[in-house]
Amino acid sequence: MDPARFTRVDETTWRIEPHGPMRVPAIIYADENLIRDMDDKVYEQAVNVAMLPGIVQASYAMPDAHWGYGFPIGGVAAFDPEHGGVVSAGGVGFDISCGVRTMLAGIKVADILPVQKMLADSLFRQIPAGVGSTGAITLDTVEMDAMLFGGARWAVERGWGDACDLDRIEERGTMAGAMPERVSERARERQRREMGTLGSGNHYLEVQAIAEIFDTAVAEAYGLAEDDVVVTIHCGSRGLGHQIGTEFLKEMVIAASASGIALPDRELACAPIHSDVGQSYLGAMRAAVNCALANREILGHFARRIFAHFFPGQNLSLLFDVSHNTCKVEPHMVGGKRRHLFVHRKGATRAFGPGHESLPARLRPVGQPVLIGGSMGTASYILVGEISAEQKAFSSACHGAGRAMSRHAALKQWSGRKVQDELAAQGILIRSPSTRGIAEEAPGAYKDVGAVVAAAEHAGLARRVARLRPLICIKG
Repeated sequence: MDPARFTRVDETTWRIEPHGPMRVPAIIYADENLIRDMDDKVYEQAVNVAMLPGIVQASYAMPDAHWGYGFPIGGVAAFDPEHGGVVSAGGVGFDISCGVRTMLAGIKVADILPVQKMLADSLFRQIPAGVGSTGAITLDTVEMDAMLFGGARWAVERGWGDACDLDRIEERGTMAGAMPERVSERARERQRREMGTLGSGNHYLEVQAIAEIFDTAVAEAYGLAEDDVVVTIHCGSRGLGHQIGTEFLKEMVIAASASGIALPDRELACAPIHSDVGQSYLGAMRAAVNCALANREILGHFARRIFAHFFPGQNLSLLFDVSHNTCKVEPHMVGGKRRHLFVHRKGATRAFGPGHESLPARLRPVGQPVLIGGSMGTASYILVGEISAEQKAFSSACHGAGRAMSRHAALKQWSGRKVQDELAAQGILIRSPSTRGIAEEAPGAYKDVGAVVAAAEHAGLARRVARLRPLICIKG
């Protein structure tokens, strides 16, 4: 994008002044290089979101923003139901509650290296990954309803997880307000055998080493030290979430028209929050959030079991599990008043600062861990939420590197086998059922995650705590 199209507020804040039917400004947080590398569609989509009824303060885009469906990926917007606010399936995304959990292994890199190949092979054999992957868990109607209502708590009660995890999971592992009855039979059928599976695309399980500490005090509070090993899982609600998004987008096109909402783009289909369609979507979406939380809890349980075989007496302890691709009711201060808003984060992560009431007691003094996944073979980061993020973007931050090119373009440029070999030469073992998938997810297909998190820090969204480097990546 051309930086001249914006009003530059500071080094990492770019403002689009309201014009035409825009109700609020649009703001993108990025340095100049990231702005120049963004697709023009990010500008267009950020502007379009600013036209939706009931939007509060601004339409925001994070430093990893790129073109998405309706909202840009990396888009954040809050809506007030008392002022005609809407809910948009495109503002949540198809992979509802796709998110990241990071677990501390309690071992050092030197402990991993002698068994690195065997561990990689074992993780790959025992954790289903790839398009349409299914696992050993099959849910009947009763268990499906229980899972959609209970989330990670349901998984723990069934023996697939630890009760102590729940305090370290967003929503304490269960999102209130789920309506399993609003989830279609087709969505349920797609999920029936997909619990405890990674899926495909950019989803992964990664064994990582802490390569650098930026904030010693916060790292100590999180239990992080250089050369420690962590395990990070990135996945979401699988086929169920995708089906819910697909179905409600169609309903919302009709609902928007019936409500007299002029859509700048059909992909921004939405419904008034208080409408039947809006409430039905929120109930189904919350059920999908619970599905994702349960799925990551089960995958964490599988990882613990595998690690216990290689490292008896050690246990993977959960640092945090946080979603992106959600719409949540949150209290925020706007114009000096506390308002309950429906905050859409699409490809963006909640980033509560120190003292926030929703954080567990041990994390509250320092702030929420913000888990930033890198691209396959590159760094990931652990950040901490900043108090300033409240006013900057409703306590939100970036969620990853963000794609720099399409999967189709990546396939033209890279061979999966070659990428795998090159990473192995760097000591990074990739295991995947698809060499095509490896090519699509080649590190060069993504933005520089280091530049993304540096921009997020400079903008006051979240602060860097640790940089992680990959040792093993199980890729969908």
